Amino acid sequence: MEGRSRRPVVAVDLGGTKVIAALVSPAGQVIARERAPTSAANGPQAVVARIITTIDWLLSNRGLGVRQVEGICVAAAGPIDMASGIVSASPNLPGWDNVPLRDMIREHYGIDSFLINDAKAAALGEHRFGAGAGVDNMLCVTLGTGIGGGIVVHGRLYFGHSGGAGEVGHMTIEAGGERCSCGNTGCWELYASGTAMARHAARLVAEGQDSVLAGKASITGEDVAAAAAKGDGVAQAAIARTANYLGIGLANLVNIFNPRMIVVGGGLSRMGETLLGPARQVVNERAFPLLAGACEIVLSKLGDDAGLLGAAAFAFEGGRV
Repeated sequence: MEGRSRRPVVAVDLGGTKVIAALVSPAGQVIARERAPTSAANGPQAVVARIITTIDWLLSNRGLGVRQVEGICVAAAGPIDMASGIVSASPNLPGWDNVPLRDMIREHYGIDSFLINDAKAAALGEHRFGAGAGVDNMLCVTLGTGIGGGIVVHGRLYFGHSGGAGEVGHMTIEAGGERCSCGNTGCWELYASGTAMARHAARLVAEGQDSVLAGKASITGEDVAAAAAKGDGVAQAAIARTANYLGIGLANLVNIFNPRMIVVGGGLSRMGETLLGPARQVVNERAFPLLAGACEIVLSKLGDDAGLLGAAAFAFEGGRV
């Protein structure tokens, strides 16, 4: 596909609650988009049908046929077998066990179709069109319900032997820590994700600490950020704990990969320097000075579109692994 026609591609962001399909130009411009509920509880076949329906809406609303696009790429959460195009499992999609999503899309439309992990797509998007443009060696860390990651080495995504490289959210931060849904204990995402921050705030409230968050049926990361901005001590403590663990994990990545840049994205990154400033300080305290000094830790430029634009780039580049 690379070097041929410069028609747009269809990029799909498959999440646990919504499907977003976008028509993207080779320059990384989102021309049009459609979204629909994922209906994940109805199982894989229903979700794939929803993806197809959303793509069809996108194309028909622009007056396009499928032969007028270069290809389709779906970005999905969870480990993906890149060679076979199979979603082996997904944390947000119940019942997904070795679903051949790439070939299901390819067979339905009869054009080039690709599949990529959503965090890797975000890394590729930031490298091609965002904060990491022109940076040869970089990482992208996505902070949300969990923590995902993508690795760019010499300008190319690094997938590892079986396509699963970059699962940074499941490196062990606390050896005797909490049990993760992955089966391990002490995973980074249990301590530095949006979910972790909200859970810690709820724990402090349950212990009787005075907070504007008391009385809420459930506490979200957005609730914690809003409360902290009003000076709430519980919320500020939860953010400080999250930033500390974020910095510990980032320091590990700096020491292991010696990247030129780490781009931090995902929903939790909307807190900006409130979270990232203290985390950088922890990196400077814990990582080797030579490596920490060489690494710029920055916020995403693409925001929620990073995964879509990375999926588009992956399609434009012919799914090169």
